[in-house]
Amino acid sequence: MEHSPSPNPASAGRRKRALPLLTPEEIKGLKPKLSDVIEYRKSGLSLNHVIGCPLECGYCIRHLYDNWAMKTPRLLMSDEEAVAALTGHRYFRPHITPVQVFNKATDPMLPGVKPHTFNTLRLLDEQGLTNHVLVITRWRVDPEDCQVLNSYQNLKVTVLVTHSNIQHRGIEPVDSSIAANSLKILHEHADRYRVILYWRPIVPGLNDSDEDIARAVELSRHAHATVFTGLFYRKEIAAYYQEMGLPEPYDTTARRKIMPETLESRILAAFHRPSDKEQPFGPLFRKTSCAVSYAHRVPDYNGHYGIRELCDICPVKQVSLCAQAWKAPAQQDADRAAAELGATGPVEITDRAIITEGLDEQPRYYLQHGYGFQVHDRSHPHRPRRHGRAEIGWEEGTSRP
Repeated sequence: MEHSPSPNPASAGRRKRALPLLTPEEIKGLKPKLSDVIEYRKSGLSLNHVIGCPLECGYCIRHLYDNWAMKTPRLLMSDEEAVAALTGHRYFRPHITPVQVFNKATDPMLPGVKPHTFNTLRLLDEQGLTNHVLVITRWRVDPEDCQVLNSYQNLKVTVLVTHSNIQHRGIEPVDSSIAANSLKILHEHADRYRVILYWRPIVPGLNDSDEDIARAVELSRHAHATVFTGLFYRKEIAAYYQEMGLPEPYDTTARRKIMPETLESRILAAFHRPSDKEQPFGPLFRKTSCAVSYAHRVPDYNGHYGIRELCDICPVKQVSLCAQAWKAPAQQDADRAAAELGATGPVEITDRAIITEGLDEQPRYYLQHGYGFQVHDRSHPHRPRRHGRAEIGWEEGTSRP
């Protein structure tokens, strides 16, 4: 559906008053992972020069950064400085590296943050960059915002709308109807950008009823693709649940997101369309990059095709597209690249992934996006069918009903 943009919708972000800057002393008091505005995450090089959020979602990653009490968004630096830091970062590749904006310490569509979101996208777009840029929100989006998002001429912009349908207000104070409405508006007005239903976190006994699943199936019709995922339950988040007297979803914490096997099976059954041979589950995906790539009609930039059982729910045409692009690097090239990044052991290339030693997540993601091929750490193996998720719910007695 075509929509005519306003004369200069991208300039909207420049007409608003900027958020206040944190002082140098305040920045010194932050955890390094929060004061450093760039961090490489699996779905992209993450730019976070605005921190602080009033939404108070109990499972938020902000618990890990000791700034939960910061409810008012503040700037660490200007948008111009942040974009310069991003494009000058040693891990940034023009047109290749996927980018995420404000996905760690705030919501990009909050009223005070939104002008910085749009201005940051404009600054990147004006450089002619065609990189994927992911914007993740659970807040309000209106048709005027869609005009701005449609105005970027080069970037592959994807808006991922977080929706959980969690009704417990101590865990999620924000009514999920806000996200549902934003999803519908974004989908109705989409032209250049794409919109994803980001169905998360799905937690047994909290928002996994048949009605919850049916709601997600209905909402998926208002998105170019749907991603489903479980709860990221680290010790800091568990401590918050205990402090606030919230119902604890699992008996233990985990390094990776938790998605029990039986829950995944119920979700797949609900989405299954056996008569549709081309898209038997519709545009439903286990991984964010798979959904984003599908929505833009390009191969998965994370190279998940190597983990072939991930593809068993994917549209047939998308699997073919990913298969054509998927190619292991030469051993010599992988050895050299890994060594330059600090690898301490031999590099093994299998028919699923590149296995390394001594590289933490950030350099692994740099290699992964450069090759379009999975890069794993030998000390944290990916188990078949678990898809890089936690063991909880895949072993008898570890998940609660």
